[in-house]
Amino acid sequence: MSDQTPRLDRRGFFAAAGLSAYSVMVLADRSAAADPAPTPDGIRASFQSIVPVDPEAVARRFDGEPNMTLVDVECDVLIAGGGPAGVCAALAAARHGAKVILVQDRSRLGGNSSSEVKMHVVGANNHTGRPGWREGGIIEELRLDDAANNPQRCWELWDLLLYDKIMSEPKATLLLDTVLYAAEVKEGRIERVMCRCDKTEHLYRITAKYFADCTGDSRLALEAGATIRWGHESRETFNEPLAWEKPTRETLGSSLLFTARDYGRPMPYTPPTWARKIDESKLRFRPVSSWEYGYWWIEWGGHMDTIRDNERIRFELLSIVTGVWDYIKNSGKFPTAANWAMDWVGMMPGKRESRRIEGDVILTQQDLMGLNGDWEDAVAIGGWGLDEHPPGGFDDTDKRPFVSTKLPEVYNIPLRALYSKDLSNLFMAGRNASCSHVAFTSTRVMATCAVMGQAVGTAAALCTSHGLSPRELYEDKAKLSELQQTLLRDDQTIKDLKNEDPADLARSARATASGVFEDAKPESVLDGFVRDMAGELQHRWAAPLSGDGAWIELIWEKPQRISQVQLTLDSGFHRELTLTSSDSHNKSMIRAPQPETLRDYRLIGRTAQGKEVELANVSGNHRRLRRHAFEPIDLQAVRLLATATNGSDTARVYEIRCYA
Repeated sequence: MSDQTPRLDRRGFFAAAGLSAYSVMVLADRSAAADPAPTPDGIRASFQSIVPVDPEAVARRFDGEPNMTLVDVECDVLIAGGGPAGVCAALAAARHGAKVILVQDRSRLGGNSSSEVKMHVVGANNHTGRPGWREGGIIEELRLDDAANNPQRCWELWDLLLYDKIMSEPKATLLLDTVLYAAEVKEGRIERVMCRCDKTEHLYRITAKYFADCTGDSRLALEAGATIRWGHESRETFNEPLAWEKPTRETLGSSLLFTARDYGRPMPYTPPTWARKIDESKLRFRPVSSWEYGYWWIEWGGHMDTIRDNERIRFELLSIVTGVWDYIKNSGKFPTAANWAMDWVGMMPGKRESRRIEGDVILTQQDLMGLNGDWEDAVAIGGWGLDEHPPGGFDDTDKRPFVSTKLPEVYNIPLRALYSKDLSNLFMAGRNASCSHVAFTSTRVMATCAVMGQAVGTAAALCTSHGLSPRELYEDKAKLSELQQTLLRDDQTIKDLKNEDPADLARSARATASGVFEDAKPESVLDGFVRDMAGELQHRWAAPLSGDGAWIELIWEKPQRISQVQLTLDSGFHRELTLTSSDSHNKSMIRAPQPETLRDYRLIGRTAQGKEVELANVSGNHRRLRRHAFEPIDLQAVRLLATATNGSDTARVYEIRCYA
């Protein structure tokens, strides 16, 4: 199944840009910004980095768009889409040295997790059905920062956190309110794309070495002519027991959430004239209990085109939201709702499904159930259940709003499902990754999208460094191993893959400690794994915090030249952690630094002569992954002295790495 949108040739691309042979282009780059104000750490703000360098450029318009100014820009990696997948892809690529442009069609980042939709991020731990499998890496960094700095659960501060992360990366440039609308392809490779920002009256013609489609709707892949899948495959297509007998273009629907609160006095409600009339017959499988955080089952539109019918879908969802609230307030069945009123209603449908892009591998039900073995090119994990929804959503009143099939274990996602089979420099991550519909019902959730994004961003940076296509990266097994080990070093979770980084000097050290809690031995920090399942103490060191703290030390037979120590700490993977407006869902979380995590600690090096050197002194930490760089020094031993946690009475460390 494929959308029959023709691939744009060079003539069509220039026509889309409104260019004639006499058009004058403006080349802009970071270095060209006119006296931008530096941020406190000296980084030039991204929004000031792409500007016309020629003051007369505004006067030189071109055919087709006489009131828009064209700007030519180059980068290593262009990422389209600023949801969790795009944000994590941009951060990963930029942190590994690639020059990145992130294009987002909204005024804020986060996609369905943003304040425009307010859907909480879920993933492989499946609402703690698998305690211990919360995702590591960049999404964990974001979750921990949000929990520590946003205890009030403000969605706009989540938006701001994502914005700050991108803006603080020197090699990342962010273009908000900017839509990608055309692509130029030559000999199976995307050369450049066209993007437009009507708020600033700019057209951006962006040339890149690699592209990543994280739009969810596969807009970049569509414009570039990649093979697209839409809807349900037939059961016989991949021999999936959960697939429908016949193929159809129907999908999961979209949802609108709302939030409400108790105002302490009667709050009457009059619905609009177009609100749905709701009674018990419409809610047979849709229980109304607490109402501070709306209902994901206010879902509609899977029987339509979730892209081109989005305005109709929005209207119907709003009519259902207002109708359900009218039922809560005015049916007489919920007297405790008298003092409650809605304080926010979503206006952007939270879309679940539209197009998917075909890669060299298409993930299927059997892959996610572990029936086909594992992938040699595993780069990320998933684990949400196979979560099917009826296409009619709220209007399928005789059907349950979801049917979930629990997976026996988390599963790995291969690199080959994250690049296009058609275009040699196109990656993808998020809900448009290469899956059957059945597999998609699991991979679609946002934490899974985020870890796919980190994998793609890291792979794109590695391809940039080595001059490889994504497929060549897979085929070069040494480079593939480098990708996997780089991801593990960044705390990305890959099932059953352990640290075998040849550059990690700690792997040749011996570990000793001040004490041990139960079976959490010091040598566990060197076993290559950085998580335990609930109740286990197999892969971390732990020791009681005495009056002087607790310490663990790495010792080498011969001195090692070291300039960086990396710690992976315990951040409570056994519990769920996300931003949510659901009070009941929030009860199991800690909206603060996680108590297991080391708060205050010192790193102390010891030379062969016995001299002690302080390498780092940290207070107030809440993060899981910490890196400490210093001037290279020859050390016989490195000691971590933990003096306080964020609440636990034991010091806990999963891994210590050391690098030259």
